[in-house]
Amino acid sequence: MVRAAVLPAVGSPLEITDIDLPEPGPGQVRVRLAAAGVCHSDLSLTNGTMRVPVPAVLGHEGAGTVVSVGEGVTSVAPGDEVVLNWAPSCGSCHPCSLGEVWLCVNALNGAASVYARTADGTELHPGLNVAAFAEETVVAENCLIPLPEGVPLTEAALLGCAVLTGYGAIHHSAKVREGETVAVFGAGGVGLATLQSARIAGAARIIAVDVSPEKEELARRAGATDFVVASETTAKDIRGLTGGQGTDVAVECVGRAVTIRTAWESTRRGGRTTVVGIGGKDQQVTFNALEIFHWGRTLAGCVYGNSDPATDVPVLAGHIRAGRLDLNAMVSERIALADIPTAFDNMLAGKGGRALVVFQPAAG
Repeated sequence: MVRAAVLPAVGSPLEITDIDLPEPGPGQVRVRLAAAGVCHSDLSLTNGTMRVPVPAVLGHEGAGTVVSVGEGVTSVAPGDEVVLNWAPSCGSCHPCSLGEVWLCVNALNGAASVYARTADGTELHPGLNVAAFAEETVVAENCLIPLPEGVPLTEAALLGCAVLTGYGAIHHSAKVREGETVAVFGAGGVGLATLQSARIAGAARIIAVDVSPEKEELARRAGATDFVVASETTAKDIRGLTGGQGTDVAVECVGRAVTIRTAWESTRRGGRTTVVGIGGKDQQVTFNALEIFHWGRTLAGCVYGNSDPATDVPVLAGHIRAGRLDLNAMVSERIALADIPTAFDNMLAGKGGRALVVFQPAAG
């Protein structure tokens, strides 16, 4: 039995309870979590913006140590430190055949499986495949990435979603070039990773935008050269900071129609906007045909940073070892499993960066 955060139904509060976690079967691995990041996607699962089978154990951004392995597992062994990969590619669907593994149509098939039970026998699903809001979890072998040397295990949890998404938005989707200007909308966990990634890419000016003035210090520590408090004049304010032109690139990390539209308007003629925020179906973004022609801007969606975790995690580890990427700077609070609902409330209120659930090491 291990402690976990269970979502009993969409719209219901999380329940912190004991669950019966079986030993790994063929092709499976049992992992003891060191830490798990609280991501906005987890909140989206609780309110139905994104849907997975329930009841479920949420959490998809985590890192830990392999406890045991099932038959046929060869890539990891007990004692190995690993990062959880919530969207493993199948390697055989059409997007995978094109090398677009982040669009794999089978990536979330595991979320429909039954992987554990509550004390009364209720079947539980593994949220976004990996069920990181628990002291331990059992996942498929392809949901794990060996943690490269020189990366602290607790902070490595952030590599599983926020950092891959932010880094990929800058380097894979927007393809920011040295000397370009970048605006980042939203200074939460993903936004802070995006700001750091823009700095790594050599952006000349990096403008952070957020509704909360209190996030300025976090944003500047991550690499922002300027900070704008979101308002009705945000696009005008950004053009004012860039000689009247607008930025070369905007990255939207919020998932709201008005923010997406503002990000697009904040770029120069021919500018590039990448959207990583996950919005609801009711969020409609509109453009007229003439402005699309006149401005020549591009607007692109971005899934999981358009990243291949197996390739990108070692690259990110190199940036961490070199001191270019600071995972700790993204963490605004370290919490216990029971504090996740409060972390959700803070997220809704626009407070802080990434909340990190830190699990106690096993005795002995």
